[in-house]
Amino acid sequence: MKPLVVKLGGSTAGHAEMQRWIDVLASATFPLVIVPGGGPFADQVRVSQKRLGYSDDAAHAMAILAMDQFGIVIAERHRQLRVARSIAQINEVLGAGSTPVWLPSWMTIGAADIPCSWEITSDSLSAWLAGKLRADNLLLVKQTDEHGHYASVPTLRVAGPQLLDKLEFPLASIPGRMIMRHRHIEATGAQ
Repeated sequence: MKPLVVKLGGSTAGHAEMQRWIDVLASATFPLVIVPGGGPFADQVRVSQKRLGYSDDAAHAMAILAMDQFGIVIAERHRQLRVARSIAQINEVLGAGSTPVWLPSWMTIGAADIPCSWEITSDSLSAWLAGKLRADNLLLVKQTDEHGHYASVPTLRVAGPQLLDKLEFPLASIPGRMIMRHRHIEATGAQ
């Protein structure tokens, strides 16, 4: 079974919902991979770039490292979660029955297919990873319904804090509101 890729937004950092989402995701009865947002760590990169005047290339690398930092925070919050830095490590963690929290820096800093720009977000890196994993679904857990176009995955869903009270343990199905279903899927009627 292909894993669900779940981006846990940095906007949840410091809110009670962060731990609630971690607990829900760790209870899943199906394989999933958590992708951290940058949260307060990425915010600091933005502030520091203005003050210190470093390049967008440097800021891009630092923002990805901010995702690593928030991922470490997430992973320590539940015994089911384990950090993973590569596809091989993701598969090892899943094979051991745990839930990987992807730390993207090893795979993405300097990757030829990822531009060095603030246009590249943790959302777009989640879609990139979903493509690498050939995942069928991407779930964005955010505090907003804003989203971009994610053509690399067949189905995109978004979930916010209001959904938490409706979820049951263990998590047995993909939560969230479907935002986009890739046209090929709609045309063929495949699920």
